Amino acid sequence: MKYYVYIMTCSDGTLYTGITNNIDRRLKEHNRGQGSRYTRTRRPVELSYSESFENRSSALKREFAIKRLPRKEKLRLLDKINKKDIQAD
Repeated sequence: MKYYVYIMTCSDGTLYTGITNNIDRRLKEHNRGQGSRYTRTRRPVELSYSESFENRSSALKREFAIKRLPRKEKLRLLDKINKKDIQAD
């Protein structure tokens, strides 16, 4: 089973990082207010970033590393992904 680390941008501009084995389901849960307590009052949320991993352990380690990054570094990570998407088009 694959696991994913994701970053969601909340309606107030803050970032939320988590892991899941089903990104679509998790996004819907967050937007229904059934995700985390943090995102419950910051809806709607939008998926901004995700990485896949072969196991839960690896995903948890990456989630921990991302959560330790300062906001500026997280935004830089999102910016890199957005630039790759633009170049791919």
